[in-house]
Amino acid sequence: MQAPGPENRFQIAHAELLMQCFAQVTGRSLLNGADAEALYHAPFPVLSHNTAADPVLTYGNLAAQELWEMSWEQLTAMPSRLTAEPAHRGQRDAMFAEMRAKGFIENYQGVRISASGRRFEIRNAVIWPLVGRDGAKLGEAATFRDYTFI
Repeated sequence: MQAPGPENRFQIAHAELLMQCFAQVTGRSLLNGADAEALYHAPFPVLSHNTAADPVLTYGNLAAQELWEMSWEQLTAMPSRLTAEPAHRGQRDAMFAEMRAKGFIENYQGVRISASGRRFEIRNAVIWPLVGRDGAKLGEAATFRDYTFI
């Protein structure tokens, strides 16, 4: 699975936004001393989606691409709801509602599914909003380090 080219300014700016917003809402660093390249190669998944009515993934680092068994192009063209099976989408929707009410959450767990149908449970996921410098909501993001194939 390949990273978007270094000329892709969105990926660099978006990675910086992911890290800045994470630090603002949690008071912690997403990845100490990280830049966009380090975040892309982090040993844990980081994903985000946009604010569309049916949000589409806008970022998935290499760990996310490997876990979901998709290329950058495939992952960032997919509606984020498809990361979960239909039976688990209601729980996923409730998690986003809780995150929006609280500002962020850091104890989410749920079942997800890869492109090949491999199911896995994520635990202790942190979900946070992406907000631009002007205060405009740009999307939502998630990361987790704890998951088990089921």
